[in-house]
Amino acid sequence: MSTNALRPARKDRTHYLYLAVIGAVIAGITVGLVAPDFAVELKPLGTGFVNLIKMMIAPVIFCTLVLGVGSVAKASQVGRVGGLALGYFVTMSFVALSIGLVVGNILHPGDGLKITPDVASAGSAQVSSDAESTTDFLLHIVPDTLASSLTSGKILQTLLVALLFGFALQAMGSAGKPVLTGIGHLQKVVFRILAMIMWAAPIGAFGAMAGVVGETGVDALKALAVIMIGFYTTCAVFVFVILGTILRVVAGVNIFSLLKYLGREFLLIFSTSSSESALPRLIAKMEHAGVSQQTVGVVVPTGYSFNLDGTMIYLTMASLFIAEAMGNPLSIGEQISLLLFMMVASKGAAGVTGAGMATLAGGLSSHRPELLDGVGLIVGIDRFMSEARAVTNFSGNAVATVLVATWTHTLDRDQLNRALSGESPFDESTMIDTDDEVEATAEPVAVEAGGPDAAPRIPAKV
Repeated sequence: MSTNALRPARKDRTHYLYLAVIGAVIAGITVGLVAPDFAVELKPLGTGFVNLIKMMIAPVIFCTLVLGVGSVAKASQVGRVGGLALGYFVTMSFVALSIGLVVGNILHPGDGLKITPDVASAGSAQVSSDAESTTDFLLHIVPDTLASSLTSGKILQTLLVALLFGFALQAMGSAGKPVLTGIGHLQKVVFRILAMIMWAAPIGAFGAMAGVVGETGVDALKALAVIMIGFYTTCAVFVFVILGTILRVVAGVNIFSLLKYLGREFLLIFSTSSSESALPRLIAKMEHAGVSQQTVGVVVPTGYSFNLDGTMIYLTMASLFIAEAMGNPLSIGEQISLLLFMMVASKGAAGVTGAGMATLAGGLSSHRPELLDGVGLIVGIDRFMSEARAVTNFSGNAVATVLVATWTHTLDRDQLNRALSGESPFDESTMIDTDDEVEATAEPVAVEAGGPDAAPRIPAKV
């Protein structure tokens, strides 16, 4: 009974943590408006926190994917999950592009704006000097060494090595089980470290918000309100109408229940402007919600590289906005050609602030270089656009995980219902299900209540 009594206190502490994040965001905005010069100097606090999270992404993906693939009976099952996921990702990318095209052509948000020399130079600065061809992109998926795939910061390299490692352990059969057990314990350590890092979230949120408000100011937001409101509205329609309808029809899940379950992740994304900051938590929460470890390990990391719905909408609307602001609107054919190029170029991009801007500048530079100077028009508000991009990308990947799990019959429907209803609360202190706590309590009440220890999955699969 003593162990169960500790659970409410643990939940209360994390509750206060996220209340502190909200307070830090408000304080950051206030400082940015009152003392902008000082606020800009606080920006490294936000950058440092995001870097701490990014530090954990490679080991989280590696452990999750190796455990998922290595414990599956047949390799064909992994291929089926991956094939369905990629097919869905491509389809939804086209849907997002289409919605962005329609809204952008209706709003005409760039009418009446002018390009100044300062704006033009800001746009040119966004072009990456190390842009790579498709061949280079594919070759860079292969890391220099097995170890470098965990240190390079490139998700696709980590995915490749984790898949190879998992398939190798799968082929070893019973001889590979001790290794899987060891990786299972390593995963617990990784999530424990991540839970510790989360206590720095208020500091990171304060620095990030103070820095961006101090740099941007209110005037830039007012001048570009049309495209900002249009973009946010389009993202909301995509998430609540398009994704919500698909989720309800296919999986019978209410989109609002799923998003409420992921509420703390959205707060983290909003405060850091990075969907990567919530990637490890999405993996942990989807497993807790009843999606098999194999499906989570394949869909979530792959989705962060290939399922960028918010980025697709952003690239569409920003391209139309810039073309009209420059007085050189794109024809329908040019719109489609440019955006298809950007859809391919954006794959594999990290879900961090600035990735969408770089892709936009690179696409315009290669297709319509005379429009490149116009990128500077949205540099000031890109941080706020990035928040909507990140939230939409994250929502799309959460929905995709549930959908693929439904199609592949790897979803525990009862556990999903308990998680979404709050009957089975997510364990914030460990972020992972463990056998140890169940055995230590020896209390059947915790299991009957459907708590996070009720379904220990990792050791069972090993």
